[in-house]
Amino acid sequence: MSEDTLRMRAAASPGGGTGASTSHEAAAPPKQAGQRDAFYDNAKYLAIVLVAIGHAWEPLRDGSRAVSALYMVVYAFHMPAFIVISGYFSRSFDASPGRIRRLVTGLAVPYVVFETAYTLFTRWTDQEPDRPVSLLDPLYLTWFLAALFIWRLTTPVWRRVRWPLPVALVIAMLATLSSSVGNDLDLQRTLQFLPYFVLGLLLKPEHFRLVRRRSVRVLAVPVFAAAVVVAYWAVPRMTGAWFYHRDSAEELAAPAWYGPVMTLVTFGCSLVLVACFLAWVPGRRAWFTVLGAGTLYGYLLHGFVAQGSKFWGWYEPDWVHRPVGVVVVTAFAAVLVTALCTPPVRRLFRWVVEPDMAWAFRRDADQQARERNAVRETSPARG
Repeated sequence: MSEDTLRMRAAASPGGGTGASTSHEAAAPPKQAGQRDAFYDNAKYLAIVLVAIGHAWEPLRDGSRAVSALYMVVYAFHMPAFIVISGYFSRSFDASPGRIRRLVTGLAVPYVVFETAYTLFTRWTDQEPDRPVSLLDPLYLTWFLAALFIWRLTTPVWRRVRWPLPVALVIAMLATLSSSVGNDLDLQRTLQFLPYFVLGLLLKPEHFRLVRRRSVRVLAVPVFAAAVVVAYWAVPRMTGAWFYHRDSAEELAAPAWYGPVMTLVTFGCSLVLVACFLAWVPGRRAWFTVLGAGTLYGYLLHGFVAQGSKFWGWYEPDWVHRPVGVVVVTAFAAVLVTALCTPPVRRLFRWVVEPDMAWAFRRDADQQARERNAVRETSPARG
């Protein structure tokens, strides 16, 4: 997801040129100041492709145990991966005026716009003309913007807590015990996904180098294969909704004690798969590296097609539910979200996804000082 607003979007990687995955890459010339690290852009692009594919597979799960298993595996790590990376790029958030401004323009404003847009769109596609526009009840994929807004605001707190990850895990575990955590800002999901964001805050470049070693890359193959096998076995025996992190144990018709236990189990499973996913992400520039800066566009825009495809009857033909149909749907989702991350689409929708809104903010003291210094430096009377 495109992040200076999501910090993953327009900022250079704090990892700089230290994120080499092999000894050959380590010999590459050091990156210049301000240059983006291709690894993180590659990871963001590949993760957003998996998000789109997961949404495309959703209507294909009925009657297909194999698709359901793949769907469960993808949902076990694609959002955790995004959230971990979001946390990693939120480490420098200090609630300064400039960062608060980017938080508002990059998350709050797009949330309001797309929450309204999705509500109006689904009034038509879901045949619910009276569906209210509610900014407190995130619809569809807008929950991530609300959650990231909250997580990022709390970053200074997590930077000062002695044991941030254990505390975040306890909060997530307690959230599963209470069905009274309502739908306001999808707080249940915000709390249950919190440990992944906090983990990202704690990571350093050397941690990413650790999972990008050749040995980890090789080990990731049998791990992913085993995950698919386990998921295939689990499909008729458990609900994959535990990986959505949006419901309490009671709402999933499970005993209360299942909630804290499943929080730890899913956290462990997801982290292993996230590590395997990152091990496979290329560290060098590829044809899709530039698309990593536009993943917020792909995320927010592909949902209209995902929602509309059911209303338009794209899943009604029998062949779509056969293996060849699954392949076609998968390829279409990947191509669609790729197109939505391209620079032309970003230029077209920047006014709503990354609005400047300079008119809405006062200039902070630092900015005014820089402007005064610039005037002095260029003044004809100087010298």
